[in-house]
Amino acid sequence: MMVFVVADNIVGPLGVNTDENFEQVIQGNSGIRLQNREDYGPAPFYGAMMAPEMLEKAIGGLNLEGYTKFEQLVIASATEALSQTDIRLSDTRTGLIISTTKGNIELLEQQADGIIPPLSQLRPAATAQKIAARLGAVNTPLVISSACISGLVAILTGQRLIASGKYDHIVVTGADVLTRFVLSGFQSFQAVSAVPCKPFDAHRTGVSLGEAAATMILSKDPHNADIILGAGAISNDANHISGPSRTGQELANAMQLALTGSGLQPEDIGFVSAHGTATLYNDEMEAKALHHAGLATVPVNSLKGYYGHTLGAAGLVEAIISIKAMKKGVILPTKGYETPGVSMPVNVSNTLRQQPSGHLLKTVSGFGGCNAAMIFSKK
Repeated sequence: MMVFVVADNIVGPLGVNTDENFEQVIQGNSGIRLQNREDYGPAPFYGAMMAPEMLEKAIGGLNLEGYTKFEQLVIASATEALSQTDIRLSDTRTGLIISTTKGNIELLEQQADGIIPPLSQLRPAATAQKIAARLGAVNTPLVISSACISGLVAILTGQRLIASGKYDHIVVTGADVLTRFVLSGFQSFQAVSAVPCKPFDAHRTGVSLGEAAATMILSKDPHNADIILGAGAISNDANHISGPSRTGQELANAMQLALTGSGLQPEDIGFVSAHGTATLYNDEMEAKALHHAGLATVPVNSLKGYYGHTLGAAGLVEAIISIKAMKKGVILPTKGYETPGVSMPVNVSNTLRQQPSGHLLKTVSGFGGCNAAMIFSKK
């Protein structure tokens, strides 16, 4: 059964809907700024955080008092995406999937020392139920929390649920918030860049973190749809709890399964939207994977230089922007990239170019060695 993308939304530092976000990316603008936040630590850091006025713009009129920032972002994004369709979560044939890596982890930071907030506020399933109730969902929401591949896995899961006949429509939404907890975790790996991140560049030194929410509505109904979901696949390196594969073969396997499952060859792909975190080992692994999958000459970009790493929202945010680029017939540049910096050269896009594409490949990777890849095609 074919599954179609019928609506989408992004809420983040660059805008509160997909069009606003895409326009900022096309203009080369980044949400990454120097953040001088004493509540996050003694030193400033680069990250893509939502300005208070942008958050207010996103949730204005929704009356979300009593909801956390994470919950507000998800509700605002899903509400805007749903407004583009006649699909409603009050329909028993409509499912809800929420992807996140940290959920309401910020609540830990807001308590006095030694005080732990109620588990009902921290458990992702409980948070999802609260969000579902606010959105009027009648079905129990499904939470996908699979490190940084969560957003793409949520899309793939939604596709499979529709194909199985369980639902006719799925609202896939996800978010993560840049908190002190998240920042300190990446700092403990010495993985946070002292400058805005530079994916695939020889002088890359680590990630820039970000926060955002994004929603993609899937349906078996092709009416008003112009994007078809192709095949997707998940793999695992089985290598290290935080270090990616040294060969890239496992991500390549997921790419190849996505291609063959969609009946495509590498030359059919207009561009690859890579994970591209700008860490030394991730970008090296991805470059090797592209070679193994026969995609070394296909244009590849990373959107981390615009959004930072948005964790559980990354797969959704980047897939939506990439779909928009494919519709517009452009290949986006990799912001921050100047000098090739991987041992197996790949075709990293560093300028905005006009080039029609019928299919794109989105890839993601995450801690624990997880990888996912998925094809998106024009109808």
